[in-house]
Amino acid sequence: MTDQKDKSVPTIADVARAAGVSTATVSRCLNAPDRVQKATRQQVMAAIARLGYTPNFGARALVARRTNTIGAVIPTMENAIFARGLQAFQETLNERGLTLLVASSQYRQDLEEDQVRNLIARGVDGLLLIGYQRSESIALECARRGIHAIIAWAFEPGRPQPAVGFDNSAAMAALTREVLALGHRQVGVISAGTGSNDRARKRVEGIRAALRAAGCAADSLHVVETTYAIDAGSAAFRELMARTPRPTAVMCGNDVLAVGAIRAARQMRLRVPQDVSITGFDDIEIATVIDPELTTVHVPHREMGRRAALALLEALDTGTPPAPVELATDIRFRASLGPPPPDPRTIA
Repeated sequence: MTDQKDKSVPTIADVARAAGVSTATVSRCLNAPDRVQKATRQQVMAAIARLGYTPNFGARALVARRTNTIGAVIPTMENAIFARGLQAFQETLNERGLTLLVASSQYRQDLEEDQVRNLIARGVDGLLLIGYQRSESIALECARRGIHAIIAWAFEPGRPQPAVGFDNSAAMAALTREVLALGHRQVGVISAGTGSNDRARKRVEGIRAALRAAGCAADSLHVVETTYAIDAGSAAFRELMARTPRPTAVMCGNDVLAVGAIRAARQMRLRVPQDVSITGFDDIEIATVIDPELTTVHVPHREMGRRAALALLEALDTGTPPAPVELATDIRFRASLGPPPPDPRTIA
């Protein structure tokens, strides 16, 4: 019974015969498809599909000492902040025949570290991690196992960990300078918790640095920390607008919070940007769907995901740490940002 079942399972030799190629060519199609001519690759893949052949990844891993899997731990799967970058990361890995395993940390450092250790235990060849903030033991564990890890969504010059990302502080400082150039001096901020999120912390630091450089008083900045959700953004906006003096511009740590702020402004019968300006960060699709469209920092998510995958692939091929790559951000000016309203005290 068992022998009969085994004989019904197609082998790599069956695929080679069906495609009219050698078993070595079939292997190259599966492990290094870029080294095989397109016509041959299509012929082999058609034979694989026709026969229902499934590679024995366990056996391949034992021979090559690689599992051809990459792990990624992202903070959340509940909104689109990481979707574009992760999609491009997976597409690039898939072109080389690698599989992506994804886990979510829910913005909890302890859970992220558990997820990383679980992925290491499953034998991943490399890791994609978001931001720098985690226990040093993770880096030590990766080094001990010979696993390359790369940071994304952040880039800080001088950091020892390889990263493909952008400078969160510099990006938000650039947007703050534009807000100040329009005449705003009372600025409010809606941010994720800065204690456990280095990207959020750096964005707030960028705002503070730009305000200091412009000679603004330290108490001109009001910060409300909350979770990344539309409802949370709405509640934080109401809290800011209850303060005296009211902010004339509210800068949000991401577009999701900004959409919540715009919704709350509408409910409060405040016009955006005539009564209050609102800005975001990330430039995800929702930024151009909301009314008014959102002024925000554009992050090159897909390019970041693609370059991070290429850096990991090169590290796996060469055995050397991934090369760091700093990507540029830019500001997308839309209708949610304008000059501050006139000060009632200056109107005769």
